Amino acid sequence: MALDITAVKPDPALFDLPWQLPLEEWPEDHLAALPRGISRHVVRFVRLSGQVMAVKEIDEKLARREFLTLRSLRRMDLPAVEPLAVVSGRTAADGSALDACLVTRHLRFSLPYRAVFSQRLRPDTARRTLDALAVLLVRLHLAGCFWGDVSLSNTLFRRDAGEYAAYLVDAETAELHPTLSRGQREHDLFVAHGNIAGELMDLEAGGQLDEGEDPIEIANRVMHRYDLLWNELTGEERFERGDRWRVDERIRRLNNLGFDIDELEMSTDVDGTTIRIQPKVVDAGHHSRRLMHLTGLDVEENQARRLLNDLDSYRAATDRLADDEELVAHDWLVRIYEPITRSVPRELRAKLEPAELFHELLEHRWYLSERAGHDLTLEETVADYVRTVLPDRPDEVAVVGVDTEEIPIQAQLGDRTT
Repeated sequence: MALDITAVKPDPALFDLPWQLPLEEWPEDHLAALPRGISRHVVRFVRLSGQVMAVKEIDEKLARREFLTLRSLRRMDLPAVEPLAVVSGRTAADGSALDACLVTRHLRFSLPYRAVFSQRLRPDTARRTLDALAVLLVRLHLAGCFWGDVSLSNTLFRRDAGEYAAYLVDAETAELHPTLSRGQREHDLFVAHGNIAGELMDLEAGGQLDEGEDPIEIANRVMHRYDLLWNELTGEERFERGDRWRVDERIRRLNNLGFDIDELEMSTDVDGTTIRIQPKVVDAGHHSRRLMHLTGLDVEENQARRLLNDLDSYRAATDRLADDEELVAHDWLVRIYEPITRSVPRELRAKLEPAELFHELLEHRWYLSERAGHDLTLEETVADYVRTVLPDRPDEVAVVGVDTEEIPIQAQLGDRTT
């Protein structure tokens, strides 16, 4: 077998995998047990060099195209899985040719939509999940990415301070352009509406959708959410010359949505009485970039917003509002964030990533303080959370050595309300 491996960072361990076997026949000792979404292709999670990779069996031309598309999306800092390699030239033991494989890095702490909906849900879980998909689609469209097959099945979700962040996981049909036409955007929205409604109907039939929720209405709300966000980010606004404060208001609204403005296009009417403002270049990640600049922490957008709020509270509580923000942020990091996240026993750290753990601890402290009628310290909160909550949380990292099809989804994720 003359394997051809195209890799971003070549790993000799790739040669140790049983490429001579069809992917569906790979032995269990190579597999990592993780919840899998629905795919038209065979997909397996495997252990490799101490990490977990997703391997998808697919036509070689499609594999190489998707590999290049995912690399481009990552370079543009868009939420997509990381491509690692394309393996072609595979031959079975009887000499027959096998499809190529696309290898991507597993997105840690991520879940397919069926895993999100598999538990007892808060009433707004569908809204929060689909809001994340709408934000992802807007970000892709702003960057000139035509997805072509928008669906919940082609998306992974990570917890983000009580919300969800969505990542593109299947880019077989994606195309990159300088800008998208209205027709291209509307085609993606048309496909998205049909796929989302169908997937939610499937969940409804399996009793995994909140009672009383209408799949068509939910899909309609996704389209409405997309339109609101798109118009806020790209829409033109007119106001009187004396209302210049509305420029700052528009910028704050965009920042609150998690977007930065790189440039504003402003012009006046012929008589100079009104001003027109339109965001010209926008990008997501306003809060996460600010937190990265201050602390070096690389987290999701809502997590960053929550951590920045706690940093602001720390500045106020220590009477350091007039001090240099970067110095205060460093003190907060070494005196509050790191000691708290490291105080969790090592054997429980795979439950949640540190930023989400810190968010949950802040929520738990509020709950305990309300119940006690006075403020509790973070140390008291950690002790109670580790004793009463965290042990029952599902591990949201790899469970290696077992095929997930043999594990009920509730066993993989635990039986705790999302």
